[in-house]
Amino acid sequence: MNLQKKFKSGFIAIIGSPNVGKSTFINTIIGQKISIISDKPQTTRNKIIAILHRDSSQMIFLDTPGVHNSSKKINKKMLETSFSAIDDVDIVCMMIDVAKSDPVSESLLIENFKKRTKPVIIALNKIDLIQKAKLLPIIDHWNKIYPFNAILPVSCLKSYNLDSLISEMEKLLPAGPPYFSEDNITDMPEKFIAAEIIREKIFLFTSQEIPYSTAVTIESFKENKIKNIVKINAIIHVERDSQKGIIIGKNGLKLKKIGKESRRDIEKMTGIKVFLSLFVRVQKNWTQDYDSLQKFGY
Repeated sequence: MNLQKKFKSGFIAIIGSPNVGKSTFINTIIGQKISIISDKPQTTRNKIIAILHRDSSQMIFLDTPGVHNSSKKINKKMLETSFSAIDDVDIVCMMIDVAKSDPVSESLLIENFKKRTKPVIIALNKIDLIQKAKLLPIIDHWNKIYPFNAILPVSCLKSYNLDSLISEMEKLLPAGPPYFSEDNITDMPEKFIAAEIIREKIFLFTSQEIPYSTAVTIESFKENKIKNIVKINAIIHVERDSQKGIIIGKNGLKLKKIGKESRRDIEKMTGIKVFLSLFVRVQKNWTQDYDSLQKFGY
């Protein structure tokens, strides 16, 4: 007689250096944009929760800000957020960019793991960017660094070997009931994700210090169920008047582009028509002020 397998559930932190592919992993396995993505490091600033429902388990993933050394207050807050996630989860998945290592951040993580007893899996991401002959020495290197529970080469962008990674994580999960109903893929409200989508477009369409000097807050998020539309008023906060001018752009074209692309993605998320109004406001040196960081959710 076959005994039915016990259902498993638990929390998994995806942690690593900036721009190693953590958010791409989350969006790929969930099949929907939850974590924002850009080619600039430190795009993710908060712990983003994504929920993967399987027949035998429920896996709750925390996408964390990239681990890096910095003296800036906002970056220190992001580092605290990443390390605090380790204490909150059942499993840690350390993600590495095999094509571009970050020894300082990676050492910070390993030292942090040594202070705890959490199971740790390492995902060697972006293997599609290196020659196959280089992979075995990389695996051997990490084998010597730390006693990982598993080491798996993957490509989050190409969806290579992600099933194996998920299976290894599932093995380490504790038995338990599901935390969320099956129709939930995140515990983040649509209002939060809308603000993150707008911030993603700022990362995509601006350069230099501008993306890192902006925060987005949603002043109103009103759904009209009769007309089947959502009206959103959002504020883009910057640190200086010159940055405000750059965000708005000549004849307001930059802000219009940010709004147009944001609205498109928010409509994909909500499934209904979106009216999005964007405003730009100067909040002097907010990235260096703890009160402002708290106000903006960091």
